[in-house]
Amino acid sequence: MTVNAASAGWYLRRLSRMGPREVGGRVGDAVRRRRWRSARPECPSVTGARFTAALPAGTIATVSPDAAKRLIAQADRLMDGHAEFFGVARYDMADPDWWCDPKTGRRAPWGYAFDVAYRNEDVVGDIKQIWELSRHQYLTVLAAAYAITGNERYAERVAKHLRSWWSANPPLRGAHWISGIELGIRLLSWVWIRRLLDGWPGVAGLFEDNPVARKQIWHHQRWLAAFPSRGSSANNHVIAEAAGQFAAACAFGWFPSSARWRADALRSLERNLRGNTFASGLNRELATEYHGLVLELALAAVAEADAAGVPVPVSIRLVLLRMTDALAAIVDSRLRPPRQGDADDGHGLIVDGAGTDRWASLLATGDAVFGRLAWWPAVTGTDVRTPLLAALIRPSSKDGTAPSVTRPASRPSHFADAGMTILRGPEEIWCRCDAGPHGFLSIAAHAHADALSVEVRHDGVDVLADPGTFCYHGQPEWRQYFRSTLGHNTLQLDGADQSVSGGPFLWTRHARSRVLVADTTHTGVARWCAEHDGYQNSVHRRRVELTSAAKELSVVDEVHGPRRAVRLAFHLGPTVAADLVGNRAVLTWVRDGEGRSAVLDLPEQLRWRAHRGETDPPLGWYSAGFGRKEPATALVGTGFADGAAGFTTVLRFRG
Repeated sequence: MTVNAASAGWYLRRLSRMGPREVGGRVGDAVRRRRWRSARPECPSVTGARFTAALPAGTIATVSPDAAKRLIAQADRLMDGHAEFFGVARYDMADPDWWCDPKTGRRAPWGYAFDVAYRNEDVVGDIKQIWELSRHQYLTVLAAAYAITGNERYAERVAKHLRSWWSANPPLRGAHWISGIELGIRLLSWVWIRRLLDGWPGVAGLFEDNPVARKQIWHHQRWLAAFPSRGSSANNHVIAEAAGQFAAACAFGWFPSSARWRADALRSLERNLRGNTFASGLNRELATEYHGLVLELALAAVAEADAAGVPVPVSIRLVLLRMTDALAAIVDSRLRPPRQGDADDGHGLIVDGAGTDRWASLLATGDAVFGRLAWWPAVTGTDVRTPLLAALIRPSSKDGTAPSVTRPASRPSHFADAGMTILRGPEEIWCRCDAGPHGFLSIAAHAHADALSVEVRHDGVDVLADPGTFCYHGQPEWRQYFRSTLGHNTLQLDGADQSVSGGPFLWTRHARSRVLVADTTHTGVARWCAEHDGYQNSVHRRRVELTSAAKELSVVDEVHGPRRAVRLAFHLGPTVAADLVGNRAVLTWVRDGEGRSAVLDLPEQLRWRAHRGETDPPLGWYSAGFGRKEPATALVGTGFADGAAGFTTVLRFRG
């Protein structure tokens, strides 16, 4: 196979971010992949396989009618053949093509899994579109609909699709055997499908009495044991791999290797869950949606352990407790967390219908498992997943092995290890200030070049917004824009990013930030100041003050160093309109039928322009979710920094 110069350059840059141990492990992986091409052992024979990890009696009756109604509506749309993944509608869900990308119309090629060029959209299509369906999380929705209604048509559709998938995707063939995170999440889905279909007469014939199902489950676990994410790639992927492997080895512990797989996966989960999480409880990737994904995966793994009677290290429960308290601390008045870093709409376990609030669901589960603290925000919504998980997980108060741990007595606002500070003001003013590490591990795969950026909301509405992510593969100019410095509410020098990108999931030089002041103790004025060294020979320092009485946020940017060209950007939320005259912008939006407004006074030393929905190059966009983008106003000021007075921006909320 010929490798072009661009690919060779990427491999060299990627190699430069690995240590010797990781390089050795990857060499071993390459040898194993070559050997497995022709040596595919058969699944060992199994006799007397049983599934014993059913939900406790009465669990389904605890699901609220409102949550059940949303779930059934979602299941009925799926039964009618309709679904949407990453902004692309599908109408083939009655009988899906497992290898087709509906966005491009391309089908992934057949062949040995590790030969599939899954990063090449011209060959494969959008691999995220292909993979998402085969996580089988839509089947957990159908299985949950069966559990709630007893209607066998849901169970029969699940069985039809699983048999179709198993037939079309034999071990090590095609695109669905490439990525460990996909195998791990798929195993977790299968565990829950089996659990939720437990009352259906055909369920044993679909799983434990079905040699095809047993073969698939065994090969998935053998794959995960052989090819764990390593070193610089041991981020959320390794959590999904360990959680899926552990869940399957608990619930489907039918094989000679099950005990070893279970023990190894639990060790990996414990080690990597600690490694992926700051002491404050925030996820080290500093990408909020991955905080949610990791929390969901680990909660599901603990549920499986408790259902099987497998002891779990106390450290795992402690990390989950800290993650849940941290989530409660950082959400805004509408329970929305920061929009920080990459976000790809990934979930660990889905048993809910559209319209269910993910973050409210996680907080509800945290309340059921750990108990809410007095300062936690109220959760008023309902979901299906919480009562199901809570029925399996032992509450901390009843866990005799739980450590004595001091939880925050009041709502934390500054997370020093993660470099995140939340400033809060009257009328639900919420401001996130970012001066954390540039992502996690040497490649910082899901980081954005957003040092010292701010994100401001008013009653849950994005006013100064983080634009989001939009895409990963296939559209490099959009991938670059959404993670660029210019694509965030911060300052750019000489047209360069603060950190240097070596590829869509690779940063070869990381800006280093440090917080100088984080004072949120005074009710009248909250202050934050930080700086970073991402621009050679210059330091960008930013001061932010939120004055409650005046409902005013001031941002002062200073550049210490030689004269440099400056671009200062402020991205508005998609519902915010801006009337820019000179260096003043009047902002207006509507919330719950009521008009709201603010005035944004921008630095007069810079020339200001409003950009919206531009494509050459991209500027002025907002991505509410993966695969979706819409025009939004970006206010960009250009000029020079020459060591004189700083650039002062003032945002005043009216009314």
